[in-house]
Amino acid sequence: MKLLLTGVTGFVGAHLVELLLRERPDVELYGVVRRGVERVSLPPRVNKIEAEIEHPTSVDAVFDVVTPDAVVHLAAQSSVHQSWLDPEGTLRTNLHGTLHVLEALRRRALRPPLLVVGSADEYGAVAAERLPLHEDCPLRPNSPYAVSKVAQGYLALQYALSFGMPVLRTRTFPTTGPGRGENFAESSFAKQLAEIECGRRAPVIEVGNLEAVRDFTDVRDVVRAYWLLLEKGAPGEVYNVCSGRGIAIREVLERLIALTRAKVEVRVEPGRLRPSDIPVLVGDPQRLQRATGWQACLPIERTLQDLLDDWRRRVAAA
Repeated sequence: MKLLLTGVTGFVGAHLVELLLRERPDVELYGVVRRGVERVSLPPRVNKIEAEIEHPTSVDAVFDVVTPDAVVHLAAQSSVHQSWLDPEGTLRTNLHGTLHVLEALRRRALRPPLLVVGSADEYGAVAAERLPLHEDCPLRPNSPYAVSKVAQGYLALQYALSFGMPVLRTRTFPTTGPGRGENFAESSFAKQLAEIECGRRAPVIEVGNLEAVRDFTDVRDVVRAYWLLLEKGAPGEVYNVCSGRGIAIREVLERLIALTRAKVEVRVEPGRLRPSDIPVLVGDPQRLQRATGWQACLPIERTLQDLLDDWRRRVAAA
């Protein structure tokens, strides 16, 4: 089996590769990396293909190299904060990049299962009585990032309906764990704590909105869900990928602080606040569970410990 993976060097992509290298030696892996930008070394079993997701001819050329049996499309601009700074770039990467993958497959009459990864931010803010969120809830995106993901998901659905392409879609809730980028709240906290521990930062943690509640799932559970969806998901369907459990960002910070010996001051930094935010984002994973048997196995305590330990290693190596 040949699997093509866009965004192979990203946070989730790297963990999906790790899972497949460990558990699926029969899978032949092809990873798309950005041409001239990502000078990375991939595991020997991963065949690297350089391309630019925002350029259709570049994406089309990927399929001159490989005719995949399945595709996981992860390449994206994934930061809500960054989407406010560069809404055009966010739409270009997330929407046009997906269009180029779909068109390259359509023109060649290729029909591999295609997993298009969306976001729970598509739901936006909802009344408490609508929680937990299920896949039939209305979509009310309240950031450029969320808009790009709604558009991406509906574009993928249109190709499934119009051309019979076996597209599977997710609305993935906040994903975290070792390797998470520092642009995301819980990872920023862990990085700052690691820097404080080794004396590289004053004992002050800068934070944004701590009152938001999020449904975090460990990235190692998330990539297992993605693989199961490729194997067992229904084409054209959309699935929440989430734990079904909410936790306040304030509690995440408190748990991380409790894992250190550092005495810290918590300070709200206005630059970390967003023009709009979703108060509570908690999902219902039952559709995914019924289709695949998947369960979120790793507890938040393990996830936060591994995230902090990963930042300790990264800071020490810097």
